[in-house]
Amino acid sequence: MKQPNEDLAENKVLILYLLNKLSDGIKSDNLYKIVSSANSINYFYFQELLTDLIDTHLIGSFTKDEDNFIKITSEGVNALELTKSLLPGILKLKADNVFKNEILDIVEESSIVTEFIPKDENNYTVKCKIVEKNDTIFEISAYAGSRERAKQISDNWKNNANKIYPQIINLLINGDNNEKN
Repeated sequence: MKQPNEDLAENKVLILYLLNKLSDGIKSDNLYKIVSSANSINYFYFQELLTDLIDTHLIGSFTKDEDNFIKITSEGVNALELTKSLLPGILKLKADNVFKNEILDIVEESSIVTEFIPKDENNYTVKCKIVEKNDTIFEISAYAGSRERAKQISDNWKNNANKIYPQIINLLINGDNNEKN
């Protein structure tokens, strides 16, 4: 039977192992989805592990476009090389399979971003973005006169960005060619 310290070390190595597969970093909640699917751990324990890994400089956190990301550091890569043998083969295989399945969902999910910011109780700014590899490649802000309208714009962007974005780009490049003079 494994001792609690073995579980602690194994879970830390698992986090480093998964982060090492990501060159651009990942949001901690998305990493939690992968880690908890591969090895059942609760959210608070996971956050404790992350804090410890950050405090020991094995992973770093950074902010990009108002989102927080985590990434393995060079010290973390070195530590992973020394401790990779602590990961049981079956757990590594499970983590690899979960990673392959989840990362596609996470990449797609994080590529369409929307947020609405209240100016006062009746005025909102809605930001609609497309993010690729942690870089914002498209962003538009719109005014909304109510929370309901802001939510409607936000939901519509999340559900239809793949249709809306090309239309906006086409209009910006070509103008409205259907317009009568």
